[in-house]
Formats: sequence, C-alpha cells, structure tokens
Amino acid sequence: MYELEKENLQRFSSYITKFLRPSVIKNFMTTHFDKEMVESILSSEEKSVTTAAQMLLHQMCYLKEVGWFQAFLDTLHASEYTGLYNAIQDWNFEELEGLNEHRRFLERIEPSITKHMKPSDLLAHMSECLKPRECEEIKAEERQRGRIAASEKLVASLIRSDRPNWFKLLKFALENCELHEALELLQTNGSGKAEKASGSDGEPEAMMTTTVCFEFREEAEPEDMLMSSNDTAVTEKPSGFKGEPERSGERKLREYQKELTAAAAQGQNTIICAPTGCGKTIVALAICEYHLKQFPKRAKIVFLATKVDVYEQQYTLFKEHFSCKDPTIRVTGMCGDMDQLSVRYLIENYDIVVMTAQILVNALQSSEVPSLEILTLILFDECHNTTGKHPYNNIMTCYLDSKLSPGQHSLPQIVGLTASVGIGSFKNRLEAENNIVQLCANLDTKIITTVKQHKDELKSYVHTPEKAFFEVNQRPSDPFIRIIKNIMSNIEQLAKTTYNIESLSNIQNREYGSQKYEQWIVSVQKSCRVLQMKDADEERRICRQLYNYTEHLRKYNDALIINEDARTKDALDYLDAFFDQVRNAGYDETERKLTLLYDCQRSQLQRLATEGEQNPKLDELKYILEEEYHNNDQTRTVMFVKTRALADAMKKWIDETDSLKFLKPGVLIGKGRKSNFTGSGMTLNNKKGILASFKSSDLSKMLIATSVADEGIDIPQCNLVLMYEYVGNVVKMVQVRGRGRAEGSRCFLISSSKECIEKERLNMFKEKIVEEAIIQLQSDPTSISNKVDMLQREDKARRDHISASPEKPKTQGSFELLCSKCKRFACMSDDIRVVQGSHHIVLDRSMFKRCTIFPHKNPKSFCGFNKKEKMHCAECKHDWGLVASYTTIQDLPLLKIESFVVQNCVTRQQEYFRKWRDVTFAIREFDMKEITPEMCRPRD
Repeated sequence: MYELEKENLQRFSSYITKFLRPSVIKNFMTTHFDKEMVESILSSEEKSVTTAAQMLLHQMCYLKEVGWFQAFLDTLHASEYTGLYNAIQDWNFEELEGLNEHRRFLERIEPSITKHMKPSDLLAHMSECLKPRECEEIKAEERQRGRIAASEKLVASLIRSDRPNWFKLLKFALENCELHEALELLQTNGSGKAEKASGSDGEPEAMMTTTVCFEFREEAEPEDMLMSSNDTAVTEKPSGFKGEPERSGERKLREYQKELTAAAAQGQNTIICAPTGCGKTIVALAICEYHLKQFPKRAKIVFLATKVDVYEQQYTLFKEHFSCKDPTIRVTGMCGDMDQLSVRYLIENYDIVVMTAQILVNALQSSEVPSLEILTLILFDECHNTTGKHPYNNIMTCYLDSKLSPGQHSLPQIVGLTASVGIGSFKNRLEAENNIVQLCANLDTKIITTVKQHKDELKSYVHTPEKAFFEVNQRPSDPFIRIIKNIMSNIEQLAKTTYNIESLSNIQNREYGSQKYEQWIVSVQKSCRVLQMKDADEERRICRQLYNYTEHLRKYNDALIINEDARTKDALDYLDAFFDQVRNAGYDETERKLTLLYDCQRSQLQRLATEGEQNPKLDELKYILEEEYHNNDQTRTVMFVKTRALADAMKKWIDETDSLKFLKPGVLIGKGRKSNFTGSGMTLNNKKGILASFKSSDLSKMLIATSVADEGIDIPQCNLVLMYEYVGNVVKMVQVRGRGRAEGSRCFLISSSKECIEKERLNMFKEKIVEEAIIQLQSDPTSISNKVDMLQREDKARRDHISASPEKPKTQGSFELLCSKCKRFACMSDDIRVVQGSHHIVLDRSMFKRCTIFPHKNPKSFCGFNKKEKMHCAECKHDWGLVASYTTIQDLPLLKIESFVVQNCVTRQQEYFRKWRDVTFAIREFDMKEITPEMCRPRD
C-alpha cells in the first residue's frame, strides 16, 4: 500500500533529509514504529541528524497501516514543517531546492560568522523561520555552553530550515541587532567582494558566479561505506557559469581500488578478490560509473545480493551515491517482498537495479525476462557462492547456455566480488587451483583481480585482526547432564515398546547432546512418516507416538548442547518454554507421560541450575571481555555463535552478569523457516534496528550473531571478534575475521574442543594455499583460459544430457494428503491447484472442518496473497500452512507439502516430499472459472 508514496519518499530523500529532524516528529514514529526502532533513530540523531532522517525514511517504506502517509503529512504540518509539507504534498521541491545556495554559503562562512553573533538577541527577530523548540534549545545552549556554541546551533537550525525566507530574516535580524561584522560576512563572498542587489531573495551575486568543487579525501572507512557530503572539503574556482553551481562529487579512488577496477573498466569479465573492509562496494560503484559512460543511454546494470539483509544495505548505498553523483541515473531495488513489481519493467525503466538473486532466477524461469541479453553488466556480490544449486549458479547457467549455443549473442559483462575464493574441499595447491578454475568457469571469467602493485597502501587501510586461540576445559562433572541423559534413555525405552525404532534408521553410535543424535532423530521421523500397517488406526497411533517421542528427544538433545556452551539455567529455560508450548497445545496421553517424566525431575534440575558449577567457557569469556573493556572502554565486539538458541542464552547471561551488563548486547539472527527456540527468528526491521543501534550509538557495545552476519552485512569499527565454538570453512573464516575492521583489532576462538581449534588452524593454512593458487593462476593466463573453456564445454554437455533424458511423467491418479504427524486425512490431490507456478491452494472448503485456525503473528502480502492465519491439524496441532485471501477469494488453505504424507488411493503406498516440485502426482493450474460465489465469502 502507498507504493507510489514510498517510491517518491526514496526518490526525494536527498531533499527531505536536508530539512527533517526525526525527534521533532517523534509522535509519528512512536505511533508507527516499535520502541526499539524509535530509540535507535533518536540515538542516531545525536551524532548525525541526516543519518537519522535517512533511517526514518527507510523505515517508512515498510509501513503497511492504512493512513500512515496522511498521518506523516499531518505531523509535518503540526510541527511547522510548512515548506517540507507543501513540497511532499505536491512532490515539488523546486522552492526547497532554491534554498541550497544560501545553505551552502552559510555552511562555508559558519566558522567566521558565529564569532560575531548574539543568539539571544537574534532569536527575537527569527521566530518566523525557527520552531519554538529550536529557540528553546538555542537559549539553553547559550546558558550552558556559551555564545559561540549557541551561535553554531542557530546556524545549524537555519541550514535545516524549510522556510524560504530564513536568509532574509537572518540579514534583517543581524541589521536590527547592529551585528555589523556578521552582516558584512553574510553580504560578501570568500574573497571580500561585496554583495550586490540581486532580487527579492537577497541571494549574494558571488554565489551566482562561483563553481563549488567538492573534493573527496578518502580516510580509512568501514567496508562499503561511502563518503558523504559532510566529509568534503570545499574549494572555490572562479567561473563564468550562471545559474546552479556545479557539484562535481568526484571520488578519488585509492590506488589499490583503481587497481581492482582496471580489468572490469576495460569491459572484461573478472572476479575481484580483496579483503573485507577494503571498500569493494566503492569499487563496484566505480565500475558502474565506467560502464554507464561507456554505454550512455544503453547500459542496463543489475547488482545481485545473496540475502535480503545485504540487499537492503547495498541498495541504500547505490541510491545515496548516484543521487549525489548524478541524479539522472535511475537506481531502484527489488527483493522478495516486492512481488507486485515487474522485473522486466524495472530493468527497462531504470539504469541500475539492485536485487536478490532468486528474483532474477524466477524472472528467467517464468520468461518474464526472456534472456540475460537485455542486460549489459551483472555484478555478483559474494560471488564465491556461484556453485551447485545456488541462485547465482542458476543465473550463470542461463548465461553459459546462451554463450555456448550457436549464433551471435550479446551477453552482459560479469563482475564478481568476494573476500575469498577458497571454495570447496582441498588438501593442496593443485586441488585449490582446480576449485578456483571451476568458479571462474561458472562466472565465465579468465581473470582474477587482486591487489598486487599497491599492497602497502591496502595494508594501511585494511587491518587483519591478530588471531588467538583459547582452549577451555569442560565441566569436570555435571549432574544436570546425567539427569537429562537418563530421561532420554527412558524415552527411548518407551518408544521401543511402541515400535522397534532401531529399525527406522541406519545411523549408529549416536551420542546424546550431539549433532549426530539430531541426524538420527531426523532419520527416524522421516521413516515414521511413511510407516504403514494393515490397521490404519494402529498406524496413526504409532506414528503419532513416535513423532512425540522423537520430538521430546530432540528438545532434550538441544538442551544438552545449550548446557555445554552456556549456563545450565539457559538449558532449563529452553526446556520450560518447550513444555509450556506442549501443555498449551492440548496434549495427548503420550505427551502427558513425557511431561510427567520432566516434571518429576524439574525441582532437582532447578536446584542444579541455581547452585551448580559455572561453565568454564563462560568464565573464560567473562575474563576476556572484562580485560578488553578495562583496557579500552570504546571496544566494539562481535561474537559469533552456532545457533539461535545459544545467541539468546548468551545475551541473557551477559545481561544478568553485573560486570558485563553495560555491554547491552544486541542479537542478530536469521529469520528462518523454523525455530527450535521460543522467540527466535528476526524480521528485517528487527535486524536493521539492532545494526543501527550497534553502528551509530553507545547503547550497545556488543553484537551476538549467528552465520547471518558473517557474510556481506556491514558491521563497521569492530576491534574484537569472538568465535564462540564457531568454526567453518576457509571462506567463513575470512568473512568472520573481516568483521574486525578497526586498527589493532583481534579475533579470538574460544572452544573446549581440540578438533575445533585444529580445524581453524587448518583453515589458516588453507588460506595461504589459496593465495598461492591465485598467484599461480595469474602467472599463467593461457592455462586458466584453456581450463575454463574445457570445463564450460563439459558442464554444458552434462546439462544437455540431463535435459535430453525423458522426464518421468506425473501420475494422474488420485492421492490423499495425510497429516505427517498423526496420519489424519487432510484433503485430496484432486482439490489442489497451483497458482503462479509455486503456490498450492485447496479448493475444498470442507478442509476447514479438519483443521484449527490461529491468527498469524505477522500478517503480510505476497504474490497477490494476503496471509492472515495459521492452519494446524485439528487432531495433533501439527502445522499445515496458512490461510490466505487471493483476489476475490476470502479464505484459501495454502499448504506446506512437508507437513503431509501423500498416499496413493489405489495402491495405498505412501510417500513423503519436502518440496512441491518433487511430488510425483499431477496438479492442475488454478482457474478462476472454478470459483463459486460461496468461495468468495468468508468461511463459516
């Protein structure tokens, strides 16, 4: 809703943010944003009003409530933002644009004029262009900090004033207060030339004949953060130019950044491999600029991101850069929640489109985008992901199929950006070379661009954190573990009285509290779903019991894992939350037995959680954090953990530890489709609020993150990176370590596992192997070229062979969908229809008699659907999917196939599918002609 208004707010954001001060319209924010976001914006305003205004506009693009836009306008009007109110109401910023020269002029003379001003005297003449609140703040500033500080605040308020008469009023006030020196400064240019009469607005003639040149002076900045106009030095050059001054905005790339752009600027496909924090997005922007100049009026650029979080960040940077550099360059963005937009339309009507990769994949598969040939440049952020079934590789498969097919093809230039190409498994340099060449083949490039000539300059800006390892002992003895393992053993025995569960999985030597035990549970549940017996009632009873047993075993296994890395209290809280859910869901006899097992031990577990021994890993972590913040109270920490549950537990521990609670850690986790912990999973707005608070204020000095933050998301100024039992591959190691950007930053691995520490040491060794492999490949361009050509032909032949193989035809018979937990009938396959190729609805309204409906916690729209409610099995409360409206149809079941078992009505054979694309039966396309008037009304 209000898509045009949202688009315009983004389009004119560079104007709006010059005037708007979020705290003035706090009432609007508290009505439409959550408390955390309001605090984050207000905190940001203390450092930069413009940044806070940008955050505010960005958040407004996610509002869905009816009437929010009018409420915004009304608040502006009530807050005396009359100029801004009129401009936004008509989407006409000409009058505000006319204030730019006065604003720039006052900014330039501000250090001089503030020495000659008397704020308390001036305010009496300036009420027409200053708000009462601003006048009070200026008076308070003068009382507390003196006249010059108050004068600076007065100038800052005028520069942000949206009243067209403020310049005249300032001159009038200076004249009436007989502040002649200040008035003279206002009436002369920088070289002392007196102002001549120039019209009703009193604009200095000097400003009409001066070209203002903005020179960007690069300082060490966080990864992908662009310099803004606030960081510029202003110089003057006389010119005969009449009218608007030129604002060059030329960015002086560092020498190493020029080196990274060289191959791409010549139109060559390339992988740019450079460390995190060196400004790869600045390099990407420069490449886009080169490309736009090379193909004026014809360039079509797509910048691809792997995740919505990264998309949001990069889209904002592209938008800000080009709105300042050249507003005629049209930049837009698209991610998964914007399905109402046409990809083809955006590409044809904009110069640069920033998007998540799956959107382009979908557009290619549906033929909305007929071919990649309509593009001239594609940039792949985090391009090391271009392997296997990743959307990046799907896009490049389309590219390579076109390239290797007969005829002439005008394909786009390909540029990949990454911090490491150390993909796949390898033991030596030759194997690493083969992996890198395969990545090159996938991205159709024979060039890997790295910094070679200007390494010293790169090192002066990019700080590789010092790495240290802390091997910690585990608890010597832990009765909590013994009790939990005993409960798990009892549950396994109960399960065996129902069915021989050992026959349902081949996984052996499983140990309680391990990932292997989790794998065993998954394997058993998968077999349970298709377990069949002669007696259908017996089958349903056994399958439901086994599902309950294994689900409880899973939660106890999770608790053991939490206990190993956090407090016993956190593991107990996790189990308490699970059993509260079980009791509230209307549990059956099996669940009552299982709950009793827990309740019998609950008091003993509570005593151990309260009086038990502290986890040695937490003692070590506490010592590290206390030391780091004692030595430097400005330390910024990012701590990576394996799971969402552990992230939540670590935050609770820090908040409840007296010596650490001042850190006020934020938690950054993925959205996730499923949650193993109550309250886990984050919306995009939650993430942006957490990141904004961490980046721009002292409210939070620490961020606890899962893998969502190790790649792509910009977390600047960190000088301490903690890997808490967190180890991955070479690429992950480079990405995680790169979160430590500040000079003198350090990276610590804390683990009780010798294998974990040894794996990270091996990653460090492999990183050197990758560097050697790149140097070797760069030294022999002919060899890499030949290998890339060969691999591309082989991959194409393999794809052609698969395509030529006859597809197994879909079965036309009737099938029953049964609940995968209790095997109760849900619906017939004949009643299922597919909408837009991917959404599966049920037309049979009687299905509502077999399910229970709950309000959805996050109602939203997607692909024309409006999801409103959750749908669960009436028998066992298993999640079946959503209830949504679509066009004129009020209530439609929208199914998750993974929640069902499919049974052939003739053979009675059962199958389980995790994805709709894998089902073996035919599903008809949705046709509005099948919709009856009854279906357009809400269900009974």
